[in-house]
Amino acid sequence: MKSLFSDLFAAGSDTSSITVEWAMAELIRNPRVMARARAEIATVIEPKKVVVESDIERLHYLQAVVKETLRLHPPVAFLLPRKAESKIALGQYIIPEGARVVVNVWAIGRDPRVWADPEEFRPERFLEEDIDFKCRDLKLIPFGVGRRICPGIPLASRMVHLVLASLLQRFEWKLEDGVEPENMDMSEIFGITVARALPLRAVPVVP
Repeated sequence: MKSLFSDLFAAGSDTSSITVEWAMAELIRNPRVMARARAEIATVIEPKKVVVESDIERLHYLQAVVKETLRLHPPVAFLLPRKAESKIALGQYIIPEGARVVVNVWAIGRDPRVWADPEEFRPERFLEEDIDFKCRDLKLIPFGVGRRICPGIPLASRMVHLVLASLLQRFEWKLEDGVEPENMDMSEIFGITVARALPLRAVPVVP
């Protein structure tokens, strides 16, 4: 039990920071997306004004950036296991009663049958189609779905948007040691959470 709860607390504290790190990595790697996100923030929020929670609902492109980050880099690769209460047909598969079912969220986010150009970081897809990660759309379920949805989703959603908006509003960003964005190492480590194999090291520049 001690080990289980230690894992749960560790995962809960890591997921928001990991998502922000992945979002920043993808934005630095895609300057066009970074420029559009920063332009939206500059348009919506007055200069020198601190970003507050009520601003987030007006930052539609930033919301799309977060959704695209969660699609490509979900905080955890697998949802909590489910147990089939009865025999059920799911697509072309038969799930027997009592079977333990594990949903691979990472694979769903990169499935070409579900997403067009799944390996491309393109937040615009969420402006073209209204997709929510709060159970309404099973294409995007980084926090789970149903009665076992992550109880921290309201906090995580607010914190990720606020931190990301603040970082983009206050600074321009570049990689250290002259590393070019296209040469970034985007490899992952699969554990309780899906973290970057190499931590992001970015240099803030005051515009």
